[in-house]
Amino acid sequence: MGQSAGSHPPDVKSAPAPWTLTGDAYIAMLELPERLLRERCFIPEALRPRFDGRYSLLMALDYTSSNVGPYRELLFIPGRYRTRRGLRWSISKIYVSSWESVVSGQVNWGIPKERADLDLAREADGAERLRASQGGDVFADVRFAAAGPSLPASSALVPARLRGLVHHRDGRDYFCTPTARGRVRRARLLDARVDPARMPPIDAGRVVFAVRLSGFRAEFPAADVELPDAA
Repeated sequence: MGQSAGSHPPDVKSAPAPWTLTGDAYIAMLELPERLLRERCFIPEALRPRFDGRYSLLMALDYTSSNVGPYRELLFIPGRYRTRRGLRWSISKIYVSSWESVVSGQVNWGIPKERADLDLAREADGAERLRASQGGDVFADVRFAAAGPSLPASSALVPARLRGLVHHRDGRDYFCTPTARGRVRRARLLDARVDPARMPPIDAGRVVFAVRLSGFRAEFPAADVELPDAA
């Protein structure tokens, strides 16, 4: 049987922030119908009144190293949210292949991580396919392909206010602004099939753009944890 949202992870310890991670990733910006965004994208109740989204992000990541070792990740960000620190992105669905990542993500940054098996394969035509499953039941199947030259890229080129994150857990807001650098190429999201009970309906969205990040190095600092109504 699949891992349910309410299941408890085994007894693993959290690896405290800050974290340094390396790996490769695909990122797609999507535009979904507003009704689907608000009703079927797993936005937590505490953040619903603050939702100010239009564009969403889908990410498939293969971490070759992290503070808890290598692991894979599939995540969805519905959009940004109004906070006293300005608009911030927030992940509403995220699956990782490591229990250590689940526990640390929740404790360090309030990220709602869940455990799944994530199988990554390169196909004969060069496309890369990531399948997420629980108990052998595949609930997300996405295919990407990259093309064109790769160029150096750094989050330093993006203002901090445009890449900040906020997550809500146990009545508190967790603020974090990660940094990253690597190489980027344009990419395409070739196909996406999901079980809408466990993943937002990304197959109903329009792809605005997609990129592949290669050999990136990301830094996740410790979060600032505050009450939502704090000054």
